[in-house]
Order: sequence, then structure tokens, then C-alpha cells
Amino acid sequence: MSDPQRIVLASGSPRRLELLRAAGFDVEVLPPQGPEAIQDDKIGETPRELASRNARVKAAEIRALRPDSIVIAADTVVDVDGRVFGKPVDLAQAARMLGELQGRIHQVVTAVCIVRGPAICEFEEFTRVQFHPMTAGDICLYLERVAVLDKAGSYAAQEDDGTMIAQIEGSFTNVVGLPMERLQVALERHFLI
Repeated sequence: MSDPQRIVLASGSPRRLELLRAAGFDVEVLPPQGPEAIQDDKIGETPRELASRNARVKAAEIRALRPDSIVIAADTVVDVDGRVFGKPVDLAQAARMLGELQGRIHQVVTAVCIVRGPAICEFEEFTRVQFHPMTAGDICLYLERVAVLDKAGSYAAQEDDGTMIAQIEGSFTNVVGLPMERLQVALERHFLI
């Protein structure tokens, strides 16, 4: 990209900001103030549907504040057999999540909603992640080393030293929180960036 394009990131995620800046974008951060929705078992909402709903709501809130800007909103969830593992409320919940993920394959779903004025582009990215088997002691050591309370599924792929993640099938940046490969294509195709 030859000259930076101004983007409004509807997120307070430092990881998403780093990814956008590394790709050459000039980014204004404007996190939404509304609460994120959680999975509602009564209506049978899938993890993909929940992530998409959250991304749309975030984009709409910030578009109202910056109607002429390109606004990027995203929501990332960990899908474990149709159940959403979002951000843990405390370290005990984080340990339970990691205990369920150890030795298994799960899916990371990121829904992205890009808006500028009335124009809208939405997509979801899916990445399969397999964890190594881990003991309760391994999980405790990980939680001492990595701040996980703001991370879906209670882990940070970008901070993994190979002890937790055995394999990633798909976009690594999706697991970090923003699928840059598809995002850049969508921006070029729909917003001429």
C-alpha cells in the first residue's frame, strides 16, 4: 500500500490495531460503548451468528459517530462444539476454558463488518486450532505468564511459544483477532482502498 488510508477501528483491541498498522493503515481507535451480546441458547444462535451480530452492532454505533469514514468492526469467538468461549470473567473461568480446549481441535470465528455511509461489507473467517495436551500445572503456568482476560477462549496465539498450540489450519491473524488477508481484499474490492 503506497499511501496510508484513514480507518476507524471500532475496537479497543491492541492486537487489531497492531495488525492494521502493520498493514500500513492510518487508524483512529474508537471503541464502542455498548455491551457485547452473549450466546443465547434459547434462540439457538450459533457462534458465527453471535459474532456477526456483535460486529454489526459495533459498526452501527461507530458509523453514527463517523458517517464518512471507513469503520471496521470485528468480533472473535472460540467455537467449541457449537458453544461460545468468549472472554473469561476471571482466571478461574479462564482455567476451565483452557482445560476444555487442551488436546482438542476448536474453531476460531471472527466476524467483520466494514461500513462507510450506507455501504456495508460483512464476512466471517474460520480457523481450526488444535491444542497440545496440557496438565493443570501447565495451564496455571500459562495463566501466570499471559494476560488472558481480554482474549476469546482465554489464550493468545501471538504469545504462544509452541507449548499450547499444536496446529493452526487457516488464517493466523484470524486467531489473533482480525483476518487481514480477507480484510484487505474486502477493502480493495468494496471501498477501493
